[in-house]
Amino acid sequence: MTAIIKMTDKSQEWYTTPANEPRGYIQPGKLKELWFHTGTRCNLACDFCLEGSSPSDKRLAAPKFEEAKPFIDQAISMGVEQFSFTGGEPFLVKDIIKMIDYASQHCPVLVLTNGTEPLIKRFESLRALSDNPHPISLRVSFDHLDPTAHDAHRGEGNFAKALSGLIALHQAGFHVSIARHMEKDENQAKIEQGFRQLFQLNGLPQDLHIVAFPDFLTPGSLPHVPHISEHCMTHYQNEKSRSQFMCHSSKMVIKYQGEMQVYACTLVDDDKEYGLGQDLVIAQQQRISMKHHRCYSCFAYGSSCSER
Repeated sequence: MTAIIKMTDKSQEWYTTPANEPRGYIQPGKLKELWFHTGTRCNLACDFCLEGSSPSDKRLAAPKFEEAKPFIDQAISMGVEQFSFTGGEPFLVKDIIKMIDYASQHCPVLVLTNGTEPLIKRFESLRALSDNPHPISLRVSFDHLDPTAHDAHRGEGNFAKALSGLIALHQAGFHVSIARHMEKDENQAKIEQGFRQLFQLNGLPQDLHIVAFPDFLTPGSLPHVPHISEHCMTHYQNEKSRSQFMCHSSKMVIKYQGEMQVYACTLVDDDKEYGLGQDLVIAQQQRISMKHHRCYSCFAYGSSCSER
């Protein structure tokens, strides 16, 4: 099993920038959202995937229900307000329906999905949970408004499959939203208007929530981005804006080399320094360094995987 890095094991880069300035950080507050990574296996193999997912990828494993349940229970005891599931493709995981069912007995649930075959195969089992005490929401990925551009990365016909999945979820009474890619120098208003026209043509609410993400690059990438110093976090951010960073109020549980671990957020599981142990209370007390290149996306664009 891999060793879990302790705060005393962090590198100097965790604390300081290359210019030897104190590294910016987030001091977490109350845990409001707990994410579960359902593993990096996916029925698709998108070349841009921030998790490097594919049908054969095993970087992160799928948790079993009995492995996830203690974290769900601890989060409930801490007053968590939402459980969320990401991947990979969550609907490939054997115990996903059981995990969603248990979590939604206690809190609202969000599931991220590509909306294709794995979802459709589990659709009736998912529909059976629609009357659970707390709502289950699903976010379907649409990289581009143009089906050809979408399918160039995800495979031929997958735009149509994802749209069919989105429509089926809506018709079954689930709250739905979409995630899309943010292009450099894009006309955001024009793109989102195009999506809303697509929604209208397909009997979907025009006000569906749209989450736009920049290119986070693939796992292990080391692009050149500005380093975030402590001065940056106090000069360009304030207490309120710092509280909007995901690592302030959320954590993610992953399964790596057979061991369940808590990580700082959904975007940093390719860096072992963001492993915070196996106890959510202890994890939520630890300062989170802004050293990962994806932290700059949160700093500059306000990126967030959450819909809270």
